[in-house]
Amino acid sequence: MKITPMDIQQQQFKGKMLGGLDPEDVDGFLQQVAGEMEELIRENNDLKERLNRNATQMAEMEAREAQLRETMLAAQRITEEMKANAQKEAHLMISEAELKGERIVADAENKLVQLNNQIQELKRDKLQFESGFKNLLDTYYKLLALDK
Repeated sequence: MKITPMDIQQQQFKGKMLGGLDPEDVDGFLQQVAGEMEELIRENNDLKERLNRNATQMAEMEAREAQLRETMLAAQRITEEMKANAQKEAHLMISEAELKGERIVADAENKLVQLNNQIQELKRDKLQFESGFKNLLDTYYKLLALDK
């Protein structure tokens, strides 16, 4: 059973007939014990209250720490995903650029073949024209030579 300061203040002692206790000394001592006990109880309650506050603060800090860890892990995952996506996008861009380059080269080669064919055709046309023109000139020369 817990003794409270009030219990100490209200405690009554039986006096002995001869050579008993001095009631004033007992009351003074009881008052002193009650005051000490009251102070100790108040101090104990303050300490319990501080302990509870500290426990609450610690729980809040642990929750914040867990939240920070989760945030950091999420940020790390997002960073890794962004990096992977950037790499995929870069590979895709490179592939597209290579395909475009191959198409440009193929188009250029086709154009070169067409131009070479046109050049050959123009050379044939030139030869035909020169041959036809030479024949025409020969014919006119012969006609002119007959007129003389």
